[in-house]
Amino acid sequence: MSEELNAEFETAESGVSNVYPAQCSSLRKNGYVVIKGRPCKIVEMSTSKTGKHGHAKVHLVGIDLFSGKKYEDICPSTHNMDVPVVKRADYQLVDISADNFLSLMQESGDLREDIKIPDGELGTEIRSKFESGEDILCTVLCAMGSEMVIATKPNSGK
Repeated sequence: MSEELNAEFETAESGVSNVYPAQCSSLRKNGYVVIKGRPCKIVEMSTSKTGKHGHAKVHLVGIDLFSGKKYEDICPSTHNMDVPVVKRADYQLVDISADNFLSLMQESGDLREDIKIPDGELGTEIRSKFESGEDILCTVLCAMGSEMVIATKPNSGK
């Protein structure tokens, strides 16, 4: 029996989970929630009165953190929903490769070259600031195994 348990733990992933449960009634506007398997920021939230089956329902509207797509869900207020662990980090932009990957330097001095330049206005802004020689920091949002640059700011920490 103990050998079976050990084998199970050896194959388990180390580290922390990328979501945690939270009671639906404890969620708040501008917080985060997983709707239809996607990490979302809550932009609208309303609670209905207790019905004949005894549960108040919470209606959630969320915007996907990475695609900007709108998702909706209704959940009894006493039930749990997954909340994504969302991390932000600032990296200094060092280079942009020919295949549109960013070279980003962490505070430790290590380079990351696994994040693509974002589409749309932000990607154009990053490229033009880089080409004009500006020293910028890229804010990277990380949730549920996905990472994306969501903003830039001037690097004043020289």
